[in-house]
Amino acid sequence: MAKQPQPISPLKNFFAGGFGGVCLVFVGHPLDTIKVRLQTQPKPQPGQAPLYSGTFDCFRKTLVGEGVRGLYRGMAAPIIGVTPMYAVCFFGFGLGKRLQQRKPDDVLTYPQLFAAGMLSGVFTTVIMAPGERIKCLLQIQAATGETKYSGSLDCAKQLYREAGIRGVYKGTVLTLMRDVPASGMYFMTYEWLKNILTPEGKSVSDLSVPRILCAGGLAGIFNWVVAIPPDVLKSRFQTAPEGKYPNGFRDVLRELIREEGVASLYKGFTAVMIRAFPANAACFLGFEIAMKFLNWVAPGV
Repeated sequence: MAKQPQPISPLKNFFAGGFGGVCLVFVGHPLDTIKVRLQTQPKPQPGQAPLYSGTFDCFRKTLVGEGVRGLYRGMAAPIIGVTPMYAVCFFGFGLGKRLQQRKPDDVLTYPQLFAAGMLSGVFTTVIMAPGERIKCLLQIQAATGETKYSGSLDCAKQLYREAGIRGVYKGTVLTLMRDVPASGMYFMTYEWLKNILTPEGKSVSDLSVPRILCAGGLAGIFNWVVAIPPDVLKSRFQTAPEGKYPNGFRDVLRELIREEGVASLYKGFTAVMIRAFPANAACFLGFEIAMKFLNWVAPGV
């Protein structure tokens, strides 16, 4: 394994991760909208065609019906949440690595990197869960023809008024089930690919932009291979009317399997995979650029 740059700075990870998250949202939000609409579209009546026949049909109908703005609907919530969320995510990963080092020059194993990534998933859920809830509700309301929420803030206010803080944080357990193992896979894969792509005798900190983009994009794909089944359950649960699933994700899982089969757990798979590479490539490139800037500005921190 190629040697990691030392020492690890969770504080720098915090700021660099926030910038990387902003890059991810701008690149990936349109396909996230498509993913959520595919995952939450109503089951067609007998003899009727589904609202969307697939990823490209959903993209076309959204673009024709709502224009480019429709693809970016609900982006305010993730943009507001994404900077602290990814800042905390990368901080958690940096802290997880730091906690496992006995001395500053220790090189972590891949299981240790996976564990550090899992810690980052726990850290981000507090911010991620309400942002995901609001984003999903805003993304599907245009497809239903009912405009209940005028924006992210209005959505948050209504959710809080209707059910208190529990309404805002609906789906937290499913967010944890998605993000903890997926984050472990995400960061471990990125570090593994960086090591593989580092030329002999070179440092991982000197990787070229194309190689960083490749490692980051593939890490995003590995992340979503793990994350998409709980993500489908989360999207369904978070956008369901209050009281529809009294036993939580178990009711969602049973209903999906019974009515649509196991394949329904991978709804939106094409949209997720198309989005995963460019969005996460942008995220890690933004992170690495910000980290180099911070190392230059504050080398001793």
